Amino acid sequence: QVQLVESGGGLVQAGGSLRLSCVASGIIFRANAMDWYRQAPGKQRDLVATVTTGGSTNYADSVKGRFTISRDNAKNTVYLQMNSLKPEDTAVYYCHSRYPTGIDYWGRGTQVTVSS
Repeated sequence: QVQLVESGGGLVQAGGSLRLSCVASGIIFRANAMDWYRQAPGKQRDLVATVTTGGSTNYADSVKGRFTISRDNAKNTVYLQMNSLKPEDTAVYYCHSRYPTGIDYWGRGTQVTVSS
């Protein structure tokens, strides 16, 4: 059974930091690219950051320089370090895995709320 379990969300003031974690089970973690998405109320789910199997990273323009994605294959975990948070970063953040064949999975999400 595949599970992606996010944690680390919460309420933080603008300018603060949070670190999200996503622990994966039931997949060959090191063979999957990993993404973080977010979805604000009434909006579509958007890609925030990606880390490939080789460790290359990519970010949405809105979070470049503030967020850092990383992975620990030994712990089957992907992280999203979020600094200098803004109210517009408020959303549910989802972990997503992508295998080269196209098989993908989603976590249930963790709420991040940034107060002004």
